[in-house]
Amino acid sequence: MPTFSLPFLRSHTWVLTFAVLLLTACSNSSSNEEPPTPEVADFTFLVYIAADNQILADLSAFARQDIEEMKRGLATVDDTKVHLLVYADIKKETPRLFELTKVNGQVEEKLIKEYAQRNSCGVQEMQEVIDEVMGKKAFEAKRYALVFWSHGDGWIPSESQTSTRWIGQDVTNGTHYMKIDELVSILANYPKMEFVMFDACFMLSIEVAYALREQANYIIGCPTETPGPGADYARVIPVLFQGDSQLALKVAEAFYQPYEENYLAGDQLSDNKWTKGAAIGAIQTSGLNQLATLTKQCLAKAVQPENLAHTTFCYDRRPTSASFFVGYYDTVELMKQLLTESDYAVWKTAYDAVLPYWQHTPMNYSDFAGMFSMERANGISHYIPRSDRTQAAASYRQTDWYKDAGLSQLGW
Repeated sequence: MPTFSLPFLRSHTWVLTFAVLLLTACSNSSSNEEPPTPEVADFTFLVYIAADNQILADLSAFARQDIEEMKRGLATVDDTKVHLLVYADIKKETPRLFELTKVNGQVEEKLIKEYAQRNSCGVQEMQEVIDEVMGKKAFEAKRYALVFWSHGDGWIPSESQTSTRWIGQDVTNGTHYMKIDELVSILANYPKMEFVMFDACFMLSIEVAYALREQANYIIGCPTETPGPGADYARVIPVLFQGDSQLALKVAEAFYQPYEENYLAGDQLSDNKWTKGAAIGAIQTSGLNQLATLTKQCLAKAVQPENLAHTTFCYDRRPTSASFFVGYYDTVELMKQLLTESDYAVWKTAYDAVLPYWQHTPMNYSDFAGMFSMERANGISHYIPRSDRTQAAASYRQTDWYKDAGLSQLGW
């Protein structure tokens, strides 16, 4: 109903009285009808790109390339029920949050917000971005998912060893990293993610997945060094719009398949297309509590062999003497050596249930060691403490996995 200023009402009393009565009658006749509610989207995806970095490689060129891949992927699908948002903090560019959307058939960047130069691996900064997405009615959805795109180094905190970090690197006013427990604290404020995908190195670790078990249904990532270009988003984005119950597994497959195709094409020893292979898995977090409980029960009877680090497959091909070596060992090979044959059989069944997707090319590439065989790889990495890395070992004892899986029984 329109409103009128008081002078207008006083000078046109009889006309307005009739108008008000007429409008009231019309209003009453439909008083039981609710205004239409905007349809809630099926999915909202946020790709969080922390590419203001420098360690090992400046990833800014790959970030720009991946955004263009996202546009090509989005051009092939109907985006009416899905929101695809990208936060991009790229070196020498203004950090910005934008939605990729189709206008008259063309994919455009719809700017949501620009930011001053900032540490995109800071808790407050990341929370501000996620609030812009998951805290706004415009992007409300039935399900949410996050891609964290940057450098990565598994569970290890940056202060444990000089050159290592957990996830993400930002060099604004110094060098900054985001710890996994900080990421957990951020995501705890929002609905549980359908999946968190790490487009970063060394992130398919049992310690990382266990820490995030209440924040995401699936964790997607790589236990080794991820090739510089990361996921081919022209292949990944169309899968995001399928929206079925196997979505996370199909996203993992879309991450892996382009590398397998290039590898099998016979160009696996060429640098120019980064076709030297990849290893991608998806962890289903719903079974991790059971796996931790079972691990603790089985380890109570374990006998620890000597030199475990030498007899267990290692995904980390950096020099073991280097300060930045962490040591990401194969969880299955580790447990096979620790457990009795009968306990291992039971444990392995629980392990298989939490890793519904795992694929790798026969060889993978390390920037430090070149090509190496993946024949003994089983998917999820696990830390083995070293006596000469006491600070890292102390940090490890603070992880949820260490506590809940009963690793103290090994004297770790």
